[in-house]
Amino acid sequence: MSEIVVEQSGNITIVRLARAAARNALTVAMAAELTSALAQVSQDSSCQVVVLAGDGETFCAGLDLKAVSSGDEPPKGAAEWMALQEVFSGLMTQVHKMRQPVIGAIQGAAVGAGLGIALACDVRIATPTAKFLVGAVKVGLSAGECGISYHLPRLVGAGRAFEIMLTGRPVSGTEAHAIGLASELAEGDALLARALDLARTIASNAPYSIKHTKQVMWANLEANFESALELENHVHVVGLLTEDFAEAAKAFTEKRAPVFRGR
Repeated sequence: MSEIVVEQSGNITIVRLARAAARNALTVAMAAELTSALAQVSQDSSCQVVVLAGDGETFCAGLDLKAVSSGDEPPKGAAEWMALQEVFSGLMTQVHKMRQPVIGAIQGAAVGAGLGIALACDVRIATPTAKFLVGAVKVGLSAGECGISYHLPRLVGAGRAFEIMLTGRPVSGTEAHAIGLASELAEGDALLARALDLARTIASNAPYSIKHTKQVMWANLEANFESALELENHVHVVGLLTEDFAEAAKAFTEKRAPVFRGR
């Protein structure tokens, strides 16, 4: 049975970590499978939004170190450990660069690589009792792994990110919401439903609007003001030439909902 489950719900794709008995801890094979599954979803033009979730009571407990250490050929030396690390950094890259917006539905713990996945999502909805944990800093390693040192300060500010990463303390779902790490809270039994509601709201917009809003946001987080304006102008003018914009303008004057066709 696959440990990564992909389900289609109209123009929304749900990707679930399905290893609940192990708290969705990631083996190397599971990380590679998740990367591959997301790459395929990213190429699916019928999918407009992705919801990333975990089965059971935990979103993702990070690297399954026990499985890695007890395998047939556990990593030896810096080169082999680097190769393993690059599997996980490749997963974070795939989540980050998805064509579609990615909504993370976070319950229980998101630790280490699990935290990296959660932060790489574009939007996070969490349960009040969720726990966002760096982990590595508590075991003699750098807290900067799996894109955490890139995403976290962009979400909560550098000063707060320093404190969270240097202490390794857990951030509850309630605190995550208060500091902007989670956009909203939902109780466990309503978490996935709420994530899907949000996904449907996003997916009701034109495909061009969704794709290029995400693209512009990430590009301009790195850009200077002039470059940001130039990219915005380019994307906006192209959007004005689409059939979906013409339909939206017509629908506005006719006081009805637009029917977008992705053209």
